[in-house]
Amino acid sequence: MTEPAITITAVAQSFGPRVIFKDVSTTIARGEIFVILGGSGCGKSTLLRQIVGLLPPSEGTIEVLGHDMYADRGDVLTRIGVMFQAGALFGSMTLLENIMLPLQVYTDLPEEACARVAQVKLALVGLADSGHLMPAEISGGMAKRAAIARALALDPPLLFLDEPSAGLDPITSAGLDQLILDLRRDLGTTFVVVTHELASILAIADRCLMLDRTAKGVIAEGDPRKLRDDSTHPTVRAFFRREAEAPEAPTLAKTNPA
Repeated sequence: MTEPAITITAVAQSFGPRVIFKDVSTTIARGEIFVILGGSGCGKSTLLRQIVGLLPPSEGTIEVLGHDMYADRGDVLTRIGVMFQAGALFGSMTLLENIMLPLQVYTDLPEEACARVAQVKLALVGLADSGHLMPAEISGGMAKRAAIARALALDPPLLFLDEPSAGLDPITSAGLDQLILDLRRDLGTTFVVVTHELASILAIADRCLMLDRTAKGVIAEGDPRKLRDDSTHPTVRAFFRREAEAPEAPTLAKTNPA
């Protein structure tokens, strides 16, 4: 049996008395596109930060590519790539220089070789002719693609994308979804994607895990298309059908008769 890419066991996160979520457990297979979803404030990005080694969980364990993320982080960091929510490109560098940076820091390749590899990564995301441009000169969709190219610089088997479609128009968003599918097909990359964009979820996800702010944990896991069609959980149904949940009936305060 193939070793899973990620194993999350009984993970929780609290900030003081404020509980974000608790008892989150799941396994992500190699080559899978796995989406973490849910409403605003449910802890999607918090869970992602835990998995990539930026936020130690309050409880539980996280194994990434066979290593405990917080005991063996040095063995993991060069084998994962992360695209942050806003792209996080360095504004003083060209796109090519942005993609070269991980190669310059983590490898002994000469400058010319770093540039050649970076150019290949830009071509892989459809930006072959854009390496000379500065981040301020490109569109939001191009910035997301460039950020993915940088995340791919070291050929990681595991890629994390935080809200890749946020702020993009539907056509650009669909193009980014197709890029993710193409990279998984061509490179065998495992993807963990945080998003609440319903169209993207249904287009790319093999499986998803749904967090809920009220439940403070997982309320659904599985194929998003089956969850959309078959779930009886009111919040899950409302999310996948883009419906407003019925508000709870207000509780009237009792007063003593005069």
